[in-house]
Amino acid sequence: MLTINVTLLLAVIVVWRLRRRTEARSRFDEKLTVVIVLALGVLIAPTPAGQGILNVLGQLASGVTQASR
Repeated sequence: MLTINVTLLLAVIVVWRLRRRTEARSRFDEKLTVVIVLALGVLIAPTPAGQGILNVLGQLASGVTQASR
């Protein structure tokens, strides 16, 4: 039996949707893309990769804050 990783499937859908030209998108199309990206974020967040991304972004934000002082 073939199993499909939902996170991977959503990532492929996001990349496919973002490759389209901006002029060809309707408001509904843009809202749907946002919902899909949010769902992808929720699925990635508890994984080790998601935690790594969170740590990197936290360090980047901390560095920017310290540089502005």
